[in-house]
Amino acid sequence: MTGDAPTTPEPNHPTGDAPTTPDAATTDAAASQAADVGGRRRRIRSVAATTLAAGLVLVALVAPTDVNDLTPAAFLRIPVEGLVAVALLLVLPPRPRRIVATVLGVLLGLVLVLKITDLGFSTVLDRPFDLISDWAFLAAGAEFLSESYGSAAEVGAVAVAVVAVLAVPVLVTLSVRRLARVVAGHRAVSARAAAALAAAWVACAVLGAQIVPGLPVAADTVATGVYDRGRQVNAGLHDQERLRTKLAGDPFRNTPGDQLLTGLRGKDVLVAFVESYGRVAVEDPELAPQVDAALDEGTRRLGAAGYGSRSAFLTSSTTGGGSWLAHATLMTGIRADNQLRYTNLVHSDHLTLNGAFKRAGWRTSLVMPALTRAWPEADFFAADQVYGADDLGYRGPTFSFSSPPDQFTLEAFQRAERTPGHAPVMAEIPLLSSHIPWTPVPKLVDWDSLGDGSVFQGTNHADRADEGTRRAYRNSIVYSLRTLVSYVERYGDDDLVLVFLGDHQPARAITGEGAGKDVPITIVAKDPAVLDQISGWRWQDGLNPGPDAPVWPMEAFRDRFLRAFGPQSRTHS
Repeated sequence: MTGDAPTTPEPNHPTGDAPTTPDAATTDAAASQAADVGGRRRRIRSVAATTLAAGLVLVALVAPTDVNDLTPAAFLRIPVEGLVAVALLLVLPPRPRRIVATVLGVLLGLVLVLKITDLGFSTVLDRPFDLISDWAFLAAGAEFLSESYGSAAEVGAVAVAVVAVLAVPVLVTLSVRRLARVVAGHRAVSARAAAALAAAWVACAVLGAQIVPGLPVAADTVATGVYDRGRQVNAGLHDQERLRTKLAGDPFRNTPGDQLLTGLRGKDVLVAFVESYGRVAVEDPELAPQVDAALDEGTRRLGAAGYGSRSAFLTSSTTGGGSWLAHATLMTGIRADNQLRYTNLVHSDHLTLNGAFKRAGWRTSLVMPALTRAWPEADFFAADQVYGADDLGYRGPTFSFSSPPDQFTLEAFQRAERTPGHAPVMAEIPLLSSHIPWTPVPKLVDWDSLGDGSVFQGTNHADRADEGTRRAYRNSIVYSLRTLVSYVERYGDDDLVLVFLGDHQPARAITGEGAGKDVPITIVAKDPAVLDQISGWRWQDGLNPGPDAPVWPMEAFRDRFLRAFGPQSRTHS
């Protein structure tokens, strides 16, 4: 054809905007490439999941239970329990292997939950969690959050704890099951790796190899932990028997009232526990200059007013928290270092120091500024009167552990119990202005202006720069000590005897490692005969115990006090 006749494009040679069709080779290549990318991603995810599972299981097996040991090097250890588990999983058929892996995962998950709890307890109380007796601390911790930070903080913390307790065992179980599948799918490699690590474990065990001091590379933390928990549970189950033996040997159990505390007749005796007032406050280079200055100033001021004082140290039954354990230890002469012992003790008929005063004719009172509910233990401490938070008449803002300032607590006690012509009174008073979180710290005001506490309105705003710091702790201790000195100056007389002491050391964040459990104790009196009767104790003069001051177990105080002021003492009126 010629001329203007139209032409038809040949097939496979498209022109213009005609639609195109990819060839088969290009399509196959793209599909293959996509499959390769997808396969690599799946392999990467699988390797990542297996690595995370192995890491979680390793953490559960070798994680330390003391926060001071919690370093990356602490995980460079060989867990013998892991090697035994690999050997067991290698020889089991598929179905039993899955069952065993599930059981091991659940158990190991619970071990990890317990280790996490131990880390928390070591941070605050400088010891691991006690399976038998420490459940009360969990409730106390929730209450502390509510009192100090509000109910939202308490609810949030409880929610996080519940989720963790449920999620950790599930995640560990899934991890163990995954690793069991990997071991079964790579038997030869797994067997050789386990054999090599077993040989390394034996060598490290023989040599005593350690990367972190106190943490052997040849680890057996799960087995050791189970053994320790077993001993702990056994001790708890037999605590009642051991306590009965101690109580039966009480030398003052049947002492008549007219033979008790004859050297203190006619005196008002106040036992004040200063919250978290530990030895660290008077000896730590960062804390001591200001605390020691307050104590030394107090010694001078009280001396000028005619008061003498003697000081030493007691070794508390607790540290970082659990104030009620220390209170019970001092008042009973029995070491209460866990909740089970405390519970068993307060359900006995043992004679407390409070009870000895009551038997001898004193009126006894407990002034508890944080008490907001019924407290049956008051009967054990032989109280004629218990003053809870609502009984103090405080209408000002809350400070620290949602309590009134120590100055108001002492003023409320004075108004209620030391009125003109009152009968001799013995009072136990916890002072809580130095309770964690240590902010805000109240200011001393004129005693005449205290009223119902409204004078403190607008003064309970924390200095955010100080909050939660060692400086805030120091400032709170200084405030409590100055308040006690000011109280004696204001309301003291010839018949006042003040015993004040710390209940326990503050948390490890303040004390650092290895601080011990010692707390200062001081006796203040205007009548020189009172201090004469404890001259044999060789306590140091003044409010500030030095490094060489005597150190007694806290549980020794009750008996020594009763002996010093007992029938062999001279009676002074």
